[in-house]
Amino acid sequence: MSLYDRVFKPRTYTLSDGTLVKEKRSRAPVVILLVVALAAVSVRVTGFDFAVLAKRGSKFFDILKAMFPPNSAYLSKIWGPLWDTIKMSFLGSFLGAVLAVPFAVAAASNIVTNRAVVFVVRLFLSLVRTLPTLVCALIATYIFGLGTMAGTCAIAVFTFAYVGKQLFEIIETVDMGPYEAMEALGATRLQAFTTAVFPQVLPTYLSVSLFCLEGNVRYASILGYVGAGGLGLIMNEKIGWREYDSLGMILIVLFVTVIVIEALSHWLRRRLT
Repeated sequence: MSLYDRVFKPRTYTLSDGTLVKEKRSRAPVVILLVVALAAVSVRVTGFDFAVLAKRGSKFFDILKAMFPPNSAYLSKIWGPLWDTIKMSFLGSFLGAVLAVPFAVAAASNIVTNRAVVFVVRLFLSLVRTLPTLVCALIATYIFGLGTMAGTCAIAVFTFAYVGKQLFEIIETVDMGPYEAMEALGATRLQAFTTAVFPQVLPTYLSVSLFCLEGNVRYASILGYVGAGGLGLIMNEKIGWREYDSLGMILIVLFVTVIVIEALSHWLRRRLT
């Protein structure tokens, strides 16, 4: 049998009782062709050039080389912005995760039976989720002024949208038997939810919130580009002055901080599960 026949022509099998079973035609060739076509269109639209990448790609490593050895004398000036970044991440993650709970409950179709309410809340979460964190930080700087307050609000908005989306999907997968039993005994919907549903989703909810915190530490480090404070402010300054050795020191400190926070988050998530 040729390769064309094996790929494009479905085969027929004979069972022990003589029944003929025809194999379903594979969609893999169509998917592969579609992916290749989309890749070709993307290369043409974006102007991607492999020749330029091969010729100038080494410039990326030139900048990395300029960062090492890092300027250790600049370390004392990093602690303040680093602490601001950590504060923004923790407070923003906490506020966003807490505010996401009532909206996630309202978006869960197995808790709220009004389809209009569910649709509106889900649409709101989708709209908030489409806002980039940098745009949220830029808007917050116009409202609260330059500083960590704007960064905290931007991280809280991002966390709210992300945790809210994850949480209402988790709520819709829980066992509704205890919830219905509580309602049958005369409990209100709020009482039934807090005693029968929330304990089921609490470990996963905390795990998602901790996972979001890990990413927020990295996101907070670049919010200084729009005046939201933290490490991003001095990173932008050092890049502008081409002081790459100081930038290397900043990145090393940020890397160690992220590793420590991820290790603590991973340990906490294991304890929760």
